Amino acid sequence: MRRAILLLSCMSMVAPGVASANGASDPVVARVEAVLARTPVIDGHNDLPEVLRGRFGGDLSKIDLATDTSHIVPPAGEPALMTDIPRLRAGHVGAQFWSVWIPVTITGPAAVQTTLEQIDLVKAVAAHWPRDFAMAYSVADIRRAQREGRIASLIGVEGGHQINDSLAVLRQYYDLGARYMTLTHSSNTAWADSATDAPVHHGLTPFGKAVVREMNRIGMLVDLSHVSETAMRAALEVARAPVIFSHSSARALVDHPRDVSDDVLRLVAANGGVVMVNFAPGYVSEARRRWDADLAAEKARLDSPPFGGLYIGDPERAQAALAQWKAAHPAPVVGVADVADHVQHIRDVAGVDHVGIGSDFDGIPEAPTGLDGVDKYPALFAELARRGWSDADLARLAGANLLRAMEGAEAVAARLRATEGPLQATLEALDGPPKSAAH
Repeated sequence: MRRAILLLSCMSMVAPGVASANGASDPVVARVEAVLARTPVIDGHNDLPEVLRGRFGGDLSKIDLATDTSHIVPPAGEPALMTDIPRLRAGHVGAQFWSVWIPVTITGPAAVQTTLEQIDLVKAVAAHWPRDFAMAYSVADIRRAQREGRIASLIGVEGGHQINDSLAVLRQYYDLGARYMTLTHSSNTAWADSATDAPVHHGLTPFGKAVVREMNRIGMLVDLSHVSETAMRAALEVARAPVIFSHSSARALVDHPRDVSDDVLRLVAANGGVVMVNFAPGYVSEARRRWDADLAAEKARLDSPPFGGLYIGDPERAQAALAQWKAAHPAPVVGVADVADHVQHIRDVAGVDHVGIGSDFDGIPEAPTGLDGVDKYPALFAELARRGWSDADLARLAGANLLRAMEGAEAVAARLRATEGPLQATLEALDGPPKSAAH
């Protein structure tokens, strides 16, 4: 087991991109190092398990996370890995929610099986590198792991489709270690509307509200990233415990449906929840969001099977034309300051107690310049320190806010379990015949 002194040694490292340009000691860097040594980063969302499954078949003998993986050449069209143990240490990460995401195209019993396999993979990673990772299921576990000099590993289920419309499955995920569930992913479920799908349910159905209530009862954080604004509001009306947005940013700055409006930010503050800022370039830069839309339109114009596109049936010509378009229309640069703007905005609207970090590393095709891996968190904190953030407020952002919300959810669950039994409601009993295909 790695000793605490080793963790402090790792935490004293200056993160790349943070030191002053002339190489001299930077007092802001020193401040950030001290803050994060005391209050390590808790990141709400990292998709490394899916990468391990997709690229390596879940075979941990094919990848050594104990070494810097940034130089491994990725498959064509895929980004380099953003996560490994040396970079987690350099980035002062003390706890990580690992997403056990599965595609929305996997439904029914297959969705449950695939989710169980992803949960098993997270636990296998912790078992494979036990000096560095420790599974955590509570705030007490997180703090214990940090005292031991290990990185607390938590599980987040990224999509309500993964429970196959069953509260019993939800409870079993909790028993296996899942401590949050995102109510939807990119498509609607049979009981909740997604931010990126045509609305069907006007937010949450009666069964969807039952899911929120049962999550509160068992102590699983309700994650409202990916859901529609109407679903956000419905969940916040029902919730009896703090909610989180595990990886979302501010919609007032970037008009993307995956971001959170000011009205909802104020509701999150009243609820005691936390919005954990996503690093995806299109979620933190309005110029990049519009460029992404233009790129998608250009792809469709060039090659849009089965009926359209200038070069349909000629993929090489379409690819060459798209390369010419990109050369003439370079992507806007997105950097640390863009992410800091969202952190600052959420603080300004909801308050400093309601903002956190949810990078989405290894789940996004690229990251902002200067924030391209888990070693770069100090660059963001240094930017905020230069904007006037106090050490105490930086610590709240790093992890104290998430710990407070999680403690609140644990306390609510302890109270509710004493008076309420498991909810036995079914989708059919509460919602009646389905309005449309479930997914």
